[in-house]
Amino acid sequence: MPKGKKTVFFCQNCGYESPKWMGQCPGCRQWNTFAEEIISTGNKGISVQSPGSGVKNKPVALTKIQAGEDDRIKTDMEELDRVLGGGIVQGSMVLVGGDPGIGKSTLLLQVCRQLSGKGHKVLYISGEESLRQIKLRAERIGEFNDQLLLMCETNLETIRQTIEEVKPEAVVIDSIQTMYNEQVSSAPGSVSQVRESTGILMQIAKGLGISVFIVGHVTKDGSVAGPRVLEHMVDTVLYFEGDRQVAYRILRSVKNRFGSTNEIGVFEMQDKGLAEVKNPSQAMLNGRPTDASGSVVVCSIEGTRPILIEIQALVTKTNFGLPRRTSVGIDYNRVNLLMAVLEKRAGLHLGDWDAYVNLAGGMRLGEPAIDLGIVLAIASSYKNKVVDEGLLIFGEVGLSGEIRGVSMAEQRVREAEKLGFTACLMPKANLDSIQGKYRIRLIGASNIKEAMEYI
Repeated sequence: MPKGKKTVFFCQNCGYESPKWMGQCPGCRQWNTFAEEIISTGNKGISVQSPGSGVKNKPVALTKIQAGEDDRIKTDMEELDRVLGGGIVQGSMVLVGGDPGIGKSTLLLQVCRQLSGKGHKVLYISGEESLRQIKLRAERIGEFNDQLLLMCETNLETIRQTIEEVKPEAVVIDSIQTMYNEQVSSAPGSVSQVRESTGILMQIAKGLGISVFIVGHVTKDGSVAGPRVLEHMVDTVLYFEGDRQVAYRILRSVKNRFGSTNEIGVFEMQDKGLAEVKNPSQAMLNGRPTDASGSVVVCSIEGTRPILIEIQALVTKTNFGLPRRTSVGIDYNRVNLLMAVLEKRAGLHLGDWDAYVNLAGGMRLGEPAIDLGIVLAIASSYKNKVVDEGLLIFGEVGLSGEIRGVSMAEQRVREAEKLGFTACLMPKANLDSIQGKYRIRLIGASNIKEAMEYI
């Protein structure tokens, strides 16, 4: 081993560092994730010169710093702007992750088209596709102008020099796993390379005031590949969710230093790229079955927008000694908990019945307000009773069978009335505050027995 070099082992899942190989990572408890890498002991860090780096920084009073909404760049894609908190913040760094083929590159190319169309200079750097491949995808999306510059490069030093010469307002890196720094001896995509490359891009973004978008590959469990420090370094982390066989895609923010992390954006994959879904509630309810037991409509709040979605349940007699429980789009443990509440508090004997619960449209929801919908969908399928298709349901269910109040009940009722629902089954705790404000019929229930009696 040359002097100044040493061998360490990094966990490719979370970035845990160990002097020797281990079968299980102590940090993330994953098996067979350690890889050997050679690092330099003499180089403590990589310095990137930024404008004014020769000038000593001085502290500035907070009250004298000017900041406002003018610092954000609108992309004119309302779904994306909502997730980002109102637009792209100058000098910010955004990490976009998602499954292969989900539409990450397509989304960012459309963002480049919108920004370049407004006169902003944009640099798109690809380490995975050739210029001809990007051109073919761009022709499918629409027309572009000369403000969008393309570059195929993986050497980070060359990329840094190009950015300093071109001085774009936004840069897209596709993807961070393909970039490499010559001062790091590890292979591209390794923990050391990803960490150092992200650090250099971060200094470029902050030093030059350039908005940087980086694409990150994901592991088999859906998290961004590479060290966990990657998500801590960037300003915003966006996940592109959805099934490639389903047209709808969900853009969700899991970290945002400049906005809410509860907002989502809904897109539909079409032949000309990703199209915004302005009314996701109506899109999710298309094709809903009529006169079918086990089907109910619930309302969930994602950020500031209410989304109506159908919950389907199928309860059948088990053919084996152990009943099977399956859920899609809903937490499996939450479904088991609610079925236990149904057995104990409502007297339904579900111990020898299989239960399958599905959230239609490929969505994933975790808000407790959909608990009452899950309970009534299971009860409807078990008793083979059809729930009125004009009824909207929301409410949180406790272990005692009580229905607890939820936040933003008025927005949920307003969305139901706008989409033509005739009745709303809701917690009695929320009923008094909105009674008489809307034409829709409001039914309050304090426990699951009262809700099941109405159904």
